[in-house]
Amino acid sequence: MPTVPSRRSILGLLGAAPVAVAGVFTTAGSAGADDAVRRLPRDLLPGGRFDRFVAERGAAGQFSGTILVAYRGKPVLTRSHGLADEARKVANDTKTSFDLASMTKSYTAVAIARLAQEGKLAFHEKLGAYLDGFPADVAKVTLHQLLTHTSGAGRPGQTNQRPPGEEEWDSEDDVWRGMTSYLRTLPLRFTPGTQYGYSNDGYFILGEVVAKVSGQSYYDYVRRHVFTRAGLTDTDFYTRPAVRADRGIAHGYMTQPSGERVDITTTPWLPYIGSPYHGAFSSAPDILRFATALHDNRLLSPAYTRIVTSGKHALGPADRPAVDGEIQFYGYGHTEAVTATRRVVGHSGSGPGRATNLDVFPDAGLTVIVLSNHDTSVKPIVALARQLATPG
Repeated sequence: MPTVPSRRSILGLLGAAPVAVAGVFTTAGSAGADDAVRRLPRDLLPGGRFDRFVAERGAAGQFSGTILVAYRGKPVLTRSHGLADEARKVANDTKTSFDLASMTKSYTAVAIARLAQEGKLAFHEKLGAYLDGFPADVAKVTLHQLLTHTSGAGRPGQTNQRPPGEEEWDSEDDVWRGMTSYLRTLPLRFTPGTQYGYSNDGYFILGEVVAKVSGQSYYDYVRRHVFTRAGLTDTDFYTRPAVRADRGIAHGYMTQPSGERVDITTTPWLPYIGSPYHGAFSSAPDILRFATALHDNRLLSPAYTRIVTSGKHALGPADRPAVDGEIQFYGYGHTEAVTATRRVVGHSGSGPGRATNLDVFPDAGLTVIVLSNHDTSVKPIVALARQLATPG
């Protein structure tokens, strides 16, 4: 498989992009900014309640990362707080790439949908039609069930169960061979289609389907048909050596029971490379480019964009805790929520040393991005943004 390209090799492409240093906001052209001032709640603009709340959390050590608020695809507020690398005293800024954790699933779902749009696979088809070697009952789950976490395949979403020898995987091939072999040893956890059970492993299996059907590695397919098509320049599946060395990639800081934070790059929790369910890295401006490209139907046709982003399975409180009054659904690598009068589409991510969230309000032209390299929950930040974005 090909070597992951250096992030430094593409930094020269960023000359025309909006830039903000820690604590400074950027706006697009004056016309767009004026329109945003007229149409967005004042509390989502620079100096407003949202901006102040995040700054307070940053000052209190409760947030390290970048937030971005955009209107019609143009940033109207960008702030960065904290350090990307504490040892080298590198500050987070808008060019910093963060570990997206489970937000990575959105890329995998778009890749699957693109292959479906091209007639190369079908959502209703069984896994066994594409991949060999799974137990007979696992081979009968459908791609739809894998996409919506209703397949019963793989380990539970929150688990310490790890594949044998995972800590020794030291190449892209090791990760891919190790996971694909391990997943074929796991039984179903429940009868497919009968319940919701968040499954990281289900999305790895989908990534293997992408590779098999496309004839390319999963990484190459997503780079070509998602990252490049969306115009992303700070996004990739970076290797462990790249994460450790590159000053533009945030180190994740994992909170210990004592309250101390440990650099995840010094622990076995940092994998050699991410996978179809976690571990892509991206900056806030690139997340905005991805969301804009998707909702502008530049990655998929309008029909397939709607298929990916619309809810398929209703989520209860036990499935995914909701902000008060919200109704939530899981789609294909996206969650859909109805909060008061507005629809919200996106995905979150969390884990040791990372906490992320993308919210797109399609009917309002509003996007809110939160990326953190601490594992302190960003839910209070997300909840306030949703509250302020929703008409009273």
